[in-house]
Amino acid sequence: MLTLDKVYHAAFKLKEVIRPTDLIHAPQINPDADVYLKTENLQVTGSFKVRGAYYKISTLTDEEKKHGVIACSAGNHAQGVALAAQRSGIKSIICLPDGAPISKVEATRSYGAEICLVEGVYDDAYNKALQLRDEHGYTFIHPFNDEDVIAGQGTIGLELLEQLDDIDAVVVPIGGGGLISGVAFTMKSLKPDIKIYGVQAAGAPSMQTSVKDGKIECLDHVSTIADGIAVKEPGSNTFELCRKYVDDIVTVTDDEISTAILTLIEKHKLIAEGAGAVPVAAVMFNKVPVKGKKVVCLVSGGNIDVTILSRVIKRGLIKSGRTCQLNIALIDKPGQLKGVSQIIADLGGNVISVHHERANEGEDVNGCYLRVELETRNYEHIAQIRKALTDAGYSIE
Repeated sequence: MLTLDKVYHAAFKLKEVIRPTDLIHAPQINPDADVYLKTENLQVTGSFKVRGAYYKISTLTDEEKKHGVIACSAGNHAQGVALAAQRSGIKSIICLPDGAPISKVEATRSYGAEICLVEGVYDDAYNKALQLRDEHGYTFIHPFNDEDVIAGQGTIGLELLEQLDDIDAVVVPIGGGGLISGVAFTMKSLKPDIKIYGVQAAGAPSMQTSVKDGKIECLDHVSTIADGIAVKEPGSNTFELCRKYVDDIVTVTDDEISTAILTLIEKHKLIAEGAGAVPVAAVMFNKVPVKGKKVVCLVSGGNIDVTILSRVIKRGLIKSGRTCQLNIALIDKPGQLKGVSQIIADLGGNVISVHHERANEGEDVNGCYLRVELETRNYEHIAQIRKALTDAGYSIE
């Protein structure tokens, strides 16, 4: 049974390995709400996952520890299990999807774990881990559907209640549901009027779909930049806890997630992975009712693969109107490029690339096209530049 006593016991045990993470005031996330960030991206191993993994392993018998542990993960749970096993002096085997970011794979290996890469997504790694457990007698450490793991994640709820008075709402990422189950159970048990909102990626809405339909459902496929919450099917324990304690579940798009990652970097100097940024995206884009409320966004992890970070930033810049591309039809004569550049410069736009090409067969023989990529301030700035160009007689395709 999941109980408050178990959560408090987990908090006591976790003092050995974790640190309480800071709560940062973040008014620029949404000016209509009083927003705070719970920075689990700055936790040991870069994610909240170490809480549940460490507490679970601390409850194992000596016999279970002797056989070693096995886990499956998109990356963060892997590091938590590997660290906990290393601290306990036991063997750990981690099954990861072969598409897991290299940074997470190598970080897991650095904690002494044996790595088993599995073709597919999280659920495929899960099935492989169960197979190896049965073959070798390892103890399986589930990433979310385990009451000890959930209790460990619930310690975040205890910290929040100590750190901030009169919290109206907490916004939490959902993959398999372990984090939100622990936080919602703990906080609702101690303060029932707090609202708990869950956020999933639009490309992996497994818990939202299951709760809406009143039964656990498995998605055919998942697709999102938030690899840490790309889960096809929620757990039985987490499904029931979400149905009972979570007020609503919403989704955010990859573009919205990218914008949230960019905002956290630029405004708050914080690196968040996609899964960690989804609560911020939900509050930024008003997916949850937080107007006039004191709300906490749980930034669950910061282990983003640096090789995709630049792509995510670029996507966030486009989504927020910070860059744009204009395709302009011109007459092929001297001075056209100068005229376009002058208008853009006068309005404070910064040209970062230009591509000029003659018209294709079948079009005006004197025609040409100019593709210009700009750095801009926002969508209003883009509209201002477009209007100035069209007022000057240029045709924007």
